[in-house]
Amino acid sequence: MSDPAVHNVFEDTWTPPLSVRARTEAGRDARRRVPRSTLSHLSEGDRDPLGILERQNETREPDLVPLRIERMSASAFAFYRGSAALQAADLARDAHSGILVPSCGDAHIANFGFYASPQRTLVFDLNDFDEAAWAPWEWDVKRLVTSIVIGGQATSRDKDVVRDAALAAVRTYARAMAAGAARSPLLRYFEHFDVNAVAASADKQTRSVLKEAMRDAQRRTGDRAAKRLTEVDERGRLVFVEHPPTMVHADAATESRLRVNVENYQRTASVDIRLLLTNYTVSDLARRVVGVGSVGTLCTLALMQDGEGNALILQAKEAGRSVLEEYGGIAQPPQFDEYVDEYGQGGRVVAMQRILQAVSDPFLGHLRAVRGDFYVRQFHDMKGGIDAEELEDRPFRAYAEACAATLARAHSQSSNGATVAGYIGNGRVVGEALLEWAYAYAALSRRDFEAFTAA
Repeated sequence: MSDPAVHNVFEDTWTPPLSVRARTEAGRDARRRVPRSTLSHLSEGDRDPLGILERQNETREPDLVPLRIERMSASAFAFYRGSAALQAADLARDAHSGILVPSCGDAHIANFGFYASPQRTLVFDLNDFDEAAWAPWEWDVKRLVTSIVIGGQATSRDKDVVRDAALAAVRTYARAMAAGAARSPLLRYFEHFDVNAVAASADKQTRSVLKEAMRDAQRRTGDRAAKRLTEVDERGRLVFVEHPPTMVHADAATESRLRVNVENYQRTASVDIRLLLTNYTVSDLARRVVGVGSVGTLCTLALMQDGEGNALILQAKEAGRSVLEEYGGIAQPPQFDEYVDEYGQGGRVVAMQRILQAVSDPFLGHLRAVRGDFYVRQFHDMKGGIDAEELEDRPFRAYAEACAATLARAHSQSSNGATVAGYIGNGRVVGEALLEWAYAYAALSRRDFEAFTAA
């Protein structure tokens, strides 16, 4: 028989969680506070875009700042990729839904791609979490839709093709959020983007693009990276081959600190990874330049080898505050702030990556060092992507929809997912509003790009 005292405790204190219906109604109620058409309005006013980018450069490796400028100057889309802080500051000026979800913070179309699951199968998902934090759901969607517009304009696509792809992305996001709200939290958690199933059901042109991208990703293994980036010295030690300025060794004092950092990382890795790493020893360390927006932040590659000369490369990347918080001004949940206080910004990146991705790199970990906070992952573990600027029109739209569905899966992990679905509805009103905002922001970003290159 059950203990009556225990039963009474639950009877007196238990409160049922809100139902999906109640959360959906809360989303519909939010329309009265912030009408969906409001999301179309872009507030410009006094801005200092170059000042924001310069402020970021002040915290970066001085010798790499020119390279960051060079990469961002390559095209309007490259500039957009590197200006997440600028967009967060602009979004902070606009009215927003107030419905917060775990957000990527940099969900443009080049930050989705392929990577290997722990089961060694290929998955498609978000793949950049440097800026991840909590934010209004539409901030990620606005960044995604604007990237579709800018990416489409960069290749001189017909304006109807660009508009259709952008609207299709919003409608796909709306449908996916509604479908996610109808499923249990456990089913949502286990969902992932099945690239083989999508490829099988796609049109011939899109299927060809997907298959080629998947083959390319499957070739980009850690072993391949080790063969390209390393050599064996006279003692049998694997060492990195320098390629200044993108790959260089540090001085002896810095290398000594970095070796300690590797040990600190291992304490945050899962216990099975810690055991696995006992088979390896660190054989070399080097600084490497990655990305566009990340250029100038400290990124270190740790080369490890076992007794037979097999290589494992780990990447430790510096993590600062999320632009959603620093420039977007979004107050984070207390539990979020407590976690960052304890584990640092590297811990934030790892935690948000695990929340937002369907499956994540088992080597994920983090550390706090003299230089700052870092997160760690494998280097080049079947990581690949699709260059949206090189796609034909039909695959371009299909890719935009795939990114939107993937983003919805990430957002729907929050209990606020049903509230978002209720606010959006069928996506028609929201689609037109976000498209209007995206076109306005694409024009603003182009003006910023022109000012940036002129300066």
